[in-house]
Amino acid sequence: MVEPLVEQKPIAAIGNFDGVHLGHQYLLRETIKLAAQENVPAGVVVFDPHPQRFFRPNDPAFLLTTSMQRDALLLDYGADFVLPLNFDAEMAGLTPEAFVRRILHEELNLGGVVTGSEFQFGKGRVGNVETLKSLCAEAGIQAYQIAPLSKHVDSDKIGSSAVRQALRDGDVKCAEQLMGHPWSVSAVVEKGRELGRTIGFPTANLRLGELVEPKYGVYAVTVLVDRHEPYNGVANFGCRPTVGSDVPLLEVHLLNFDGDIYGETIEVAFVDFIRPEQKFDGLEALQKQIAIDCKTAEKILIA
Repeated sequence: MVEPLVEQKPIAAIGNFDGVHLGHQYLLRETIKLAAQENVPAGVVVFDPHPQRFFRPNDPAFLLTTSMQRDALLLDYGADFVLPLNFDAEMAGLTPEAFVRRILHEELNLGGVVTGSEFQFGKGRVGNVETLKSLCAEAGIQAYQIAPLSKHVDSDKIGSSAVRQALRDGDVKCAEQLMGHPWSVSAVVEKGRELGRTIGFPTANLRLGELVEPKYGVYAVTVLVDRHEPYNGVANFGCRPTVGSDVPLLEVHLLNFDGDIYGETIEVAFVDFIRPEQKFDGLEALQKQIAIDCKTAEKILIA
């Protein structure tokens, strides 16, 4: 259960907000405008875990952001609060009527809710925007429907699915266009086999967990360590065919950096795709190619 906001009846956008892309940002901006007119806080109600993970637990990893990344982005883009709703069997089984009455009205004490035109809710997703408006009116909640953000990038729809496809294609520039910020991975640095150190290119090893897997290959990246100024870097995501690995791993080499960051959480932002992952005839050939990749990354990142 979420703590109710009893002092003021805030206005909140409702959804998954995975990736906090341009469409999400537009919805949040409209929510902030509506809340300002009523002089109440503006925020976001999100579902954790993502309903897709609940209904299809065996699906491959698909998230664009961790919960912490998502919440931080929403706050950065102007939300006064982020309220997570635990999406479990009980939540999934709520009728539209129960969701509005028990969650939106009694638990959250919302004065208004904001959704896109495709919003569906309730057991079996039987509730739509018109259902929401009707039920909210009965509960004394104002329901606002926001028209989709007009297309202004090379995509049929500004949505999380389009971002995922761009990443799977290795088109991180397109993903950035759709999101309004670079796609990034935030994870704890793990100790690896330290082969990179033996050939002069030590790497920070990260596992993506529930995050979507981008195209296997080499990327120019920037790396945030301990919230200081970001370092430039080059990263490889894949199964390292030259040395062999069954599990995909993100290996990041920080340029002009000498430090021990094992066990620390770093954030890796993907700037551009350099080349597909490939197998080399031994470590010497791999070493030469990494040196070339580093120079390529430097040119991209200082341009």
